[in-house]
Amino acid sequence: MSPRLLAPGATPADHTTHVRRYGPLAYGDPAGLLRTLAESGLTGRGGAAFPAYRKFVAVADAARRTGRAPVVVANGAESEPASHKDRTLLRLSPHLVLDGLQVAASALGAEEAHLAVEDGASWLEAALAERHDPLPVTVVRLPRRFLAGQASALARYVSGGPALPAHPDPPVRERGVRRAPTLVQNVETLAHLALIARYGADWFRAAGTPAQPGSALCTLHVPGHEVRVVEAPFGMPLSRLLPLNDTAAVLVGGYHGTWIPTPQAAQLPLDASTLGAGVLAALPVDRCGLTETARVLRYLALQSAGQCGPCLNGLPRIAAAFRTLAEPGPQGATRDDITRWTGLTQGRGACHHPDGTIRLVRSALTTFAPELDAHARGLCTATDPTPLLPVPQET
Repeated sequence: MSPRLLAPGATPADHTTHVRRYGPLAYGDPAGLLRTLAESGLTGRGGAAFPAYRKFVAVADAARRTGRAPVVVANGAESEPASHKDRTLLRLSPHLVLDGLQVAASALGAEEAHLAVEDGASWLEAALAERHDPLPVTVVRLPRRFLAGQASALARYVSGGPALPAHPDPPVRERGVRRAPTLVQNVETLAHLALIARYGADWFRAAGTPAQPGSALCTLHVPGHEVRVVEAPFGMPLSRLLPLNDTAAVLVGGYHGTWIPTPQAAQLPLDASTLGAGVLAALPVDRCGLTETARVLRYLALQSAGQCGPCLNGLPRIAAAFRTLAEPGPQGATRDDITRWTGLTQGRGACHHPDGTIRLVRSALTTFAPELDAHARGLCTATDPTPLLPVPQET
């Protein structure tokens, strides 16, 4: 499949190059665009894989009920440390994202649009200066926090508050930025929307599978190689994206994703329901998956908002206990404790951060069960302590 979102080479496309490559953008009528969006089957690329059409309709319905014009926010936070896909897209194809943002605003009748990023604000403002868009876009510089890209955290920050998740009721789609109905879409989702607006639903569905149409950007972590971002259709075997020889396990979805044993991963396709933040990482047989997981869990516990019991107490306790499992030696009842604590924590957070963290914990306990047994005997099969997954320096 030829690239759809990322142009060949590593040179950012200016607006003239962008229009020459993709053609002019026709907004069409809002109802027609929403029909095309529904027919395309586009799902969000920010992690949840929620149908984009349903999110648009929910915001439009809320706007009609309240009489408030919607706000549209392009989410380019990419707070996931292992993911490079959004920043790569914004660097190489910024105008595709900005097109999608304008299309979304036009479809909803929005009167306010924002592009939220941690990095690259200066070049995005330069890209905006090249354009003559019907709706001005404000670039919002986000703080570097794992939860800054969560939808309600974005809405709070754009409204002038802290970049921390808010209570999920009412949802952002009904009451978001300054209490107006707000559409928050990942920048990759908006880039796909810009192409769907140009070429239609059938073109979009020509890639992927009937149940999961389209392509997705993936960040690949392979030891001994630079981190790469590739575009792949849903349904492509993971074995075509990652070298699985001498690999113990694959992390799918990022730090809120799952560890999968290599024999199982070798049989799996690229799947929207598990892709999460678009991270695929191959763990070599000479690395310790328990050590990798313990490092990530400590980071996730430190990055929690601390606004609810699961984040304030549950995640730090689980992370500390997992560090015990990562050290060869007696484990006592630690495994049982972690299993019990994950059950007590799941589904009780103010946001999905605890649930995503627990997903990673449970997959590690299953996938690395043989290594857990070896650690309990005082042994570790790993011979290389070099970290695979990036964890930002603690602050």
